[in-house]
Amino acid sequence: MPDGWVILDKPLGLGSTQAVAAVKRNLREAGYGKKVKVGHGGTLDPLASGVLPIAIGEATKLAGRMLDASKIYAFTVRFGEETDTLDAEGTVIATSEHLPTMADIEAVLPRFTGAIEQVPPAYSALKVDGQRAYDLARAGETVELKTRAVTVYEFTVQHPREGGDEILPDTGRGTTRSVVEGRAQQAQNTPDLPLHQPAAGPPPPVGEVSLLANVSKGTYIRSLARDIAHALGTCGTVTMLRRLKAGPFDLSQAISLDKLNETGKGAPLEHILLPLEAGLDDIPALDLDPEQARAVRQGRVLTGLPLTDGLYWARYGRNPVALVEVSGEDARVSRGFNLPDVAE
Repeated sequence: MPDGWVILDKPLGLGSTQAVAAVKRNLREAGYGKKVKVGHGGTLDPLASGVLPIAIGEATKLAGRMLDASKIYAFTVRFGEETDTLDAEGTVIATSEHLPTMADIEAVLPRFTGAIEQVPPAYSALKVDGQRAYDLARAGETVELKTRAVTVYEFTVQHPREGGDEILPDTGRGTTRSVVEGRAQQAQNTPDLPLHQPAAGPPPPVGEVSLLANVSKGTYIRSLARDIAHALGTCGTVTMLRRLKAGPFDLSQAISLDKLNETGKGAPLEHILLPLEAGLDDIPALDLDPEQARAVRQGRVLTGLPLTDGLYWARYGRNPVALVEVSGEDARVSRGFNLPDVAE
């Protein structure tokens, strides 16, 4: 049975549950049967694209850690209207003729950096009295969700640079560039074509802006966009949302849905499967000798370890044995892995 990670570059329109089903289907078609455990490491809305870690086999024991991991998103906010879903799929419920300038946007972002509180969107998978909030909202009921504490580690303005730069299509790796930048490069390559210099005057308003945000677990980008727009005296809706990184995984490791489907047609699974330990790159490793590996497999405590307190992944050779928590030079098993080729 396979154990490890498939990092899917989830396309628009595909839900996270559907992505897990696609992995299960391809594993089944590849001859692995129906008993392989599969789970995802963090929901990604159908109208969002990008990194969706999918755990297989023993890696599903790490799915909870992935849910708690920080994530990086690229997103575009269109100012002047707000929808009930806070994205392009919803119905417009508010409009504003006021548009901010880039100076306005850059001035307000520090207010949304660091530890903040936000109210999740009514159209979310959170539960209210045992029911999904989006089910209640779609039924026309008023949904009131509690404020939650989240952290925005960093904001970066991507577009526009000056005024309303047009945004070129996404390259598929989470990067975009403005037409102004492209024209500047063209002008550098063609010295006899001078760059257009905008006339002096008041800064122009912008209809939309694209941002990068590094955020903690539980952060709703749609709520973040709504609150930024309100702070700017207008309203806003997310028109593009792409996850560039989730925990230790980024787009450089992601595969397309077409690449995944090749596995079901006979392509080797190892071409797309990352090892279980790829999900542990953000914590230190603890190397075990054969006797220690046997002890950990049996759930016994290792003593006399001169290590800093914290979480480690214990390994014997190249094989993960368990997650262990070190405290006071004692290591206790937090989560064990049943992988082959580990000392018995």
